[in-house]
Order: sequence, then structure tokens, then C-alpha cells
Amino acid sequence: MRKITTSGPLSVRAIAGTYVVLMAFDLDAGARLGLRGFAIKRGVNGAEPEWLKGIKFFEALVPHFQTGDMFSSRKHPFQTFLWSDYTAHPATPYTFTVVALYGDIHALEERHTTQFTISTEPEDDGSHGVWFNRGAIASHALATQFNNKKLTDAMTENVSDAGVLLDKETAWLSRGLAEACLAYINGTVPGEGLRVCAYEFTYIPVLKALKRAIDRGVDVRIIYHATKENQDAVDEVGLPVANLALRTRPPIPHNKFIVKLVAGKPKRVWTGSTNFTDTGFFGQTNVGHLVTDDKTAATYLNHWEVLKDNPVRKGALESSTALTPNPANVLNPLSITPFFSPRIADNMLDWYGQRITDVASLAMMTIPFNVADPILKALARKNSAVRMVILEDLPTAEVNAAEKLNRGKLAFSNGAIFGKSFIKIKSNFGGAKVAPIPNSDLDKWFVKEELPRPTNHGHVYFVHSKVLLIDPLSDDPLVCSGSANFSKASLTTNDENMLLIRGSKRVADIYMTELDRIFRHFRARDVLNETSTRTPHVNPLALDTTDAWIAPHFTGTGFKNNRRQLFFPPAGAATTWFASAALDPNPFLDEAARAKVPKAKTKTKTKTKKKKKTATKAKAKKKSKAKTKAKAKTKAKAKKKAKVKKKARKKR
Repeated sequence: MRKITTSGPLSVRAIAGTYVVLMAFDLDAGARLGLRGFAIKRGVNGAEPEWLKGIKFFEALVPHFQTGDMFSSRKHPFQTFLWSDYTAHPATPYTFTVVALYGDIHALEERHTTQFTISTEPEDDGSHGVWFNRGAIASHALATQFNNKKLTDAMTENVSDAGVLLDKETAWLSRGLAEACLAYINGTVPGEGLRVCAYEFTYIPVLKALKRAIDRGVDVRIIYHATKENQDAVDEVGLPVANLALRTRPPIPHNKFIVKLVAGKPKRVWTGSTNFTDTGFFGQTNVGHLVTDDKTAATYLNHWEVLKDNPVRKGALESSTALTPNPANVLNPLSITPFFSPRIADNMLDWYGQRITDVASLAMMTIPFNVADPILKALARKNSAVRMVILEDLPTAEVNAAEKLNRGKLAFSNGAIFGKSFIKIKSNFGGAKVAPIPNSDLDKWFVKEELPRPTNHGHVYFVHSKVLLIDPLSDDPLVCSGSANFSKASLTTNDENMLLIRGSKRVADIYMTELDRIFRHFRARDVLNETSTRTPHVNPLALDTTDAWIAPHFTGTGFKNNRRQLFFPPAGAATTWFASAALDPNPFLDEAARAKVPKAKTKTKTKTKKKKKTATKAKAKKKSKAKTKAKAKTKAKAKKKAKVKKKARKKR
């Protein structure tokens, strides 16, 4: 839901997701002098309104600060023009009062006030259900509420048969994600069906829910990746062999979706980035997306029917490309377009790159692994739009260069913990993985849970969602979300699925408020890490006692000013992406040619390797022969010498 309200010189633009209400403030130039910040009061369900709290404070008013302290915004105002309330709940109307405070910090004066009521979105409106977990990134709140307590199997698996998470910390981290998945399974009745496609399949409550569904007469069929960990979990729960199908190829069958059938017809599909694991639901940042649409569900079901027979790449490729043809640059209005992998080539990266280039005001993205060249090229291109990207890992030199080139318009935020130390942990499967040094029991749990995965390509510790948002603040946004990383392998090798959703403001509002939450969380960590090394030490939690903090929000070409203008654009500013997209060339024209290049290279490489191998063998054989010959010659020489000596002795 979106709302704009103005009272005198003060304007507020609010956007409500499910668990987040984002507020952007604007203030006329004449009203900025002496501003100390904004106080926000929130009322709900007729209860007495309360001032929202923050972690920053005026040092003169807090002589004895203790870690974890929170401060009322009425006495310690928010010195920013963008604030989010992360304590909201879905489908709830809230009344917010925003107050501009001025003057002496010991007696702040209220001058300009505006009030508005806004309702958060329901988690599922009957078309789209969207659930983001909190995950371990919510470190400050997790530390204050639960002391970063380590999660155990007993905690994460403490789930009722009805799908209620009984452990408070686990439920807090899940934030409805695991509960929604369990409710989807538990809600099936005899005669209905579920078709599951799973990559990582070890979260016991999900497997138990599927077993109960089978026992009550639901037609359940499950495809899962053939790994020891998955098999151990399946055996532990006792899922019937007749209901199971193994996927032994490709190396990464990365799908995680569940199709629901009613009266034999596909009606709904659960998908997204969340693996059916402890860390998927409670650790990494993940999203579960439920689509209630016959056509979309049927497309997923048809692909499932092919995958159940464990096809080689050719069969999976034929299915994925036939069911989900390459998308047009401009998708149909108010549409849901599924997109499956494997593909002939990685041209879809160019499609994503074009959409990033087409953006009019704002692009947001999560990238769990490396930034692919076509994506980085698009992000690095000069553009008047703001681009905010959340990375799992520290940015590379190329990523930093792109950000520097687009200073103020392109900003990266990456997974981090407080402190900058990292260690390499070797995997039992070969290779090594980089992980933060565990600073708490929760970190230790996450490292233990996450690192033993059978892959040599690194781990995902913080950000696992795969999302691209194009102009989410507009009336015609584009949301791309699913299992596929924005990489070549996810397109040409893996089993994957993505949803391309055009025109749903509700879906865009939920995704945008969540990605903004994650982006700002990690950016704040980066700032805290950076300021901790400054000399002399600067307290990053200290509020400014002057109005100097305002300038970066209204002057120059910096990120803070550009970000504020997203919510209060100048008159006539472009807001939508599709006009530019209509002019873009077809990114799939060279798909067939591009697909042949790697094969040709591989053949050449193979031939070269064979030639080298043959040459090396011949060389070694020749060397060995020469060595044997030389040895025989030396032996003969020595024998001859010994004979001569023997003759000489006889003569004597």
C-alpha cells in the first residue's frame, strides 16, 4: 500500500509491505534551519500511540550508555529522511504521526506535524503470497532479544503438527516463512495432490508434513537431489519409496517448488529461493513466493512431469524451452511469466542487463554469488536512475570500479559481520570456503550448518534470495524472483525456475521494502566497521547536535540526496522502464551461435590436451628408452673395464 501526505512544509511518502512500513520525508528549504530530526509516533488497534525508538542518541543526554539501549525518537530524533518501521505485522492498519523537532536538544520543539493511516499488506491476497524471513542478518535485534543464542535441531524442529514453530527464537528468525510453507502442505486434503521438486531436502518438519499428507490420502510425489544428506533425512522420516524420484543430474538440480493439485488440476505453486533446510528458513536471507494461478501452476507441473524421469540435459532443455520460451523485452501488462533452466545459452543475462539499463528511477537486486559480466556492465553504465545491489561477498575490484564510476547512483551493500576477520574452512568435498570467524553461538551454528555442503564454489552465509526489481516505485513495476542465481551456470547447466511479474504494485511494495531493509542493514554494518578504525574514534551512534546532518540529503550528487529524490521526483521525471525496453534489440538473436562457442572451445581444448598428452607420453617414452640405452652402455663399459682389469691381474 502507498500513501502521500503533506502538512505545511512537511511531506511524507509511505510504502507498506507485510512486515515493513517505509517512510520518506521531504521538507521545504525554509523549514530546514535548526532541524534536529524527526520523531515518529505509531498507533494501532485503538491502543495508546507510542513513540518509535532507535539506537542513536544525543551523548549529552545519555551519560551511561549500555549496549542494547534503545531511545525514544521524541527525545532522540531520527536524523534521516528515510525511516522504516520493522515491527509492523501483516494486514494491519497503523496510524503514524511524523513530527519535525527543532532547537535545544534538552527541550526539543515540535513545529511541523503530519499524520496518516496506512495498512500493511496481507501475506497472501489470493494471487500472490510473499514471505521474507528475518534470517541471521537481523543481528542487533537478535542480540538484544535472544543474546544470539545458538540454534539447535531441538529448537528448529520444535514444530507442532499444525505447523506452528514453538521455539521463540526460531519463529522470530523465520518470520512466517517456514510457517507458510508448512501451512501450504498441511492445508491439503484427501484427494488433492502435491508435486515437490527439491534441491536441499533436510528440514525434518517439512518432510514430516509431507509424510502426514501421504498418510491422510494426499497424492504426494517428490523429486529430490540424490545426496547422502537428503537421503538420510528421507530415511529418518520414512517417506515411502513409491512416492519418491531421485534427480541425479545435473550436478546442481537447483529447483525448490511445490505444485498443488485440486481435483487433479494444478492450482497453486510454492517457489522462491528457499531450500528446505534449517539455514534456508532461519539463517540466510530468503523468500518464499506462492502463486495462485492455473496457467502458472500448470507450467510448473508439466516441467515436473519431465524432471521426474531424471532426464539428461537434452530432455530437460527441450522441456524448459518449450514450456517457457524466451521472454519478450516488454512483458504483457499485469502478467506472470515463468522462466525455466537449462537454456541453450546464457542470453537471459543480457535480458536482465537490458532491463537494468532501461530502468527509469530505481533498480534493486540481490546477487548471492559473483556479479556476471553482462549484469556488471549494465550496472556500470552511466544512468540517471539509482541502482542498489546487495551482495553476499565483499565486492571485487571491478565492482568497486563500477560504483566509483557511478558515485551516488550505484551503491553496493554486502554481507558482513561486525569486525572484518575471515577464515577459510576446507570442505570434505575438496576446495575451500570463506566464512566469517564465528563471534557468537549463532555464527558457530551457521558455519557448522552451512559449510559442509557438497560444492566447491563457496557458501552462502548471508544473502540467498535471487531478486531483481525494476522501477518498483512506479505504477508498472517488474519483479524477477526465483531459484536462479544471475549466472551462466544457472542458465545453461542447472535446473532452475524464475518468475517475471509485471504490473503488481502490491508484490513490488513487499519486495522493495524488504530489499531496502536488507540493503540498509548491511550498509550500516559496513559504516560501523569503517568508523571503528578511525582515529580519533568517532561514536557512530552519536546524533548531531546541529543541523549539519541535513546537507547531504539535499545537496550534491551523493547517494543520500539521490535516494530521497526517488520518493519525491521532480515534475516530469520518467518513472517506467517499458518505453525504453520496447526499443531494445532482441537479446536472444545470437543464442544458437553463442551455444556453439563453448562446445567448439571445449573440443579444441580437448584436442590440444590429447595432443599434449600424446606428445608428453612420447617424450617420456623416448626419454625412458634413452635412459635404458645409456644404462646398458654404462653397464657394458663397466663390464669391459672389469675384463681388462682381470686380464692385467692374470699377467701379473
